[in-house]
Amino acid sequence: MFTKILIANRGEIACRVAATARRMGIQTVAVYSEADANAKHVAVCDEAVLIGPAPAKESYLCGDKIIAVALATGAQAIHPGYGFLSENADFADACQAAGLVFIGPPASAMRAMGSKSAAKSLMEKANVPLVPGYHGEEQDADFLHGQADKIGYPVLLKASAGGGGKGMRVIDNSADFKAALASCKREAISSFGDDKVLAEKYLSRPRHIEIQVFADTLGNCIYLFERDCSVQRRHQKVLEEAPAPGMPADRRAAMGEAAVAAAKAVGYVGAGTVEFIANQDGSFYFMEMNTRLQVEHPVTEMITGTDLVEWQLRVAFGEPLPKKQHELAIHGHAIEARIYAENPEKGFLPSIGTLRHMQSPSAVTFELGGTVAPASVRIDSGVREGDAISPFYDPMIAKLIVWGADRREALARMAQALADYQIVGLASNIAFLKRLVEGQAFASADLDTGLIERNQESLFPALQAAPDTALALASVALLLEEKAAAEAQSANRADPWGNALGWRLNSTLGRSLAFADEFTHAGDGKAYAARIAYQTDGWLFNDQALSLTARTGNELHIKLGERAVHGTVLRDGEQFHVFSSGLHYTLHYSDPMAHAGEVEAEGGRLTAPMPGKVVAVLVNQGQDVKKGEPLVIMEAMKMEHTIAAPHDGLVEEVLYAVGDQVADGAPLLAFKAAA
Repeated sequence: MFTKILIANRGEIACRVAATARRMGIQTVAVYSEADANAKHVAVCDEAVLIGPAPAKESYLCGDKIIAVALATGAQAIHPGYGFLSENADFADACQAAGLVFIGPPASAMRAMGSKSAAKSLMEKANVPLVPGYHGEEQDADFLHGQADKIGYPVLLKASAGGGGKGMRVIDNSADFKAALASCKREAISSFGDDKVLAEKYLSRPRHIEIQVFADTLGNCIYLFERDCSVQRRHQKVLEEAPAPGMPADRRAAMGEAAVAAAKAVGYVGAGTVEFIANQDGSFYFMEMNTRLQVEHPVTEMITGTDLVEWQLRVAFGEPLPKKQHELAIHGHAIEARIYAENPEKGFLPSIGTLRHMQSPSAVTFELGGTVAPASVRIDSGVREGDAISPFYDPMIAKLIVWGADRREALARMAQALADYQIVGLASNIAFLKRLVEGQAFASADLDTGLIERNQESLFPALQAAPDTALALASVALLLEEKAAAEAQSANRADPWGNALGWRLNSTLGRSLAFADEFTHAGDGKAYAARIAYQTDGWLFNDQALSLTARTGNELHIKLGERAVHGTVLRDGEQFHVFSSGLHYTLHYSDPMAHAGEVEAEGGRLTAPMPGKVVAVLVNQGQDVKKGEPLVIMEAMKMEHTIAAPHDGLVEEVLYAVGDQVADGAPLLAFKAAA
């Protein structure tokens, strides 16, 4: 077996590979950019080498630098993880030329399957059913427009070299085609260095089902069953599960055998995923093959009791597959949720910042057939509390994976694990994921790729007022903080005037604490007044008796009236984050002693919704525009975001040019609304 490998990646997959390597007694070398100098993957590997500045094109995508580091450190093989160079055939060839083992498929297989259009042509020759579409080489915009018109709308445009939902657009009518094509090509060239696209008929209510395949160098190839990845936003997976709900045994076998045939057709070696799009009637069509390990591979590991990274290492070393097809079986059900630093209420915009507080649910092991099986709650993460989520890379915080004896048990465990997840410092999708998992559509397995769009009302409910229990917890946390600060400053703790206990001679101290929820500034929220009266054994809170019954760090147990309440309260500046009953409330405290009057953003200036780069300016100074008309297109984390006119009006000044980097909240242009 290898004695040392280099991991040519970052984040949670680098940590994941390192964990298996350590268990197998294999030393690991990490590579990192300047932005990742203190990253978790650097800390968990045996060695780490700086390879360049923060932008991936100057670090993690520099194959020559990575190969040089591997040779200098004595690594025998390179594991590319997923993303970056994992499906780069030229890099695989370069590794082989340098005498290094590339822990992945042969370059020839990657070339055959790396282009969506070429792969579809190959599958067509093998009589694998394909979705109607155009997969050819011609890329003239007018020609592609004509092909789309022939296919019939809606049409799906996809980057031929793409993946992860990047470079994909659904077009509903012919009039929108040219603009969508230009946007698709920009995103494709930015993400993959190749702007070639293909066009397909967009199926209504399809399911996204993929088959995990594995092949060795001895000619053996098997499938490790399927994953349902239908729940998506912006064509990126949100929840994945295995096995696929409602999958009959004969269809599972048919899809598995088709996937193995596809892998054998290109001489595949290692871990790969053959992806299918399936109609509700069970018919399925080949979509693409990902020639690497997938983000969602843990759900397959959970139901099969395998370590797919270990399999990768053994196969790359020349060993046979650890199991044959008949030795594999499905045990239970697993679900994976991707925890992202993003704001679902703002169109899933990435959130940049520091993880000031992160509490993950604890992993729990269980017994299966008399042997210890994988944890029923598993966390794969590449960040720690105190780490920053930067604008340079994917904003994933962690993958949360749960196992249950059946889907019902797995759903319950996922809901509880999400309730136990706490993040402060930036926006996350945790609350959204909890609503998704507990929603009727997902719980009943009414699955298709449009599930989120179909359930907008329940998944994005109107803001609810914070309950009095959350306000009481925040109030107690504030009062305890004031008491501790007063005691620290008082020279005489017996002095009743300096201990912040609210003591008054022949009277009772009363005060009002002003809180507001996080959306108040946008006019969508609510302000709250907590009336506090100090008493000997606690307080009155809005005329209800309030007392502290126990405290462990930031976890408070209180009694409000006759109700026993507990929760965790963390303060971040003027924000109080209250985690209670599986929910997270963010309350802004208005400190009467602080300087009032924050400077408001200058009116009439449209601002950047996140840090990023300007990739298109669609208007000129002095131009009249209509409400909803696109003005500027920004790119952050390889996803495009369009800034549109909020009203009819006039563009008074364009403040940034194409290629400029802008900060979160920076004014992009001066805009005057029509009278």
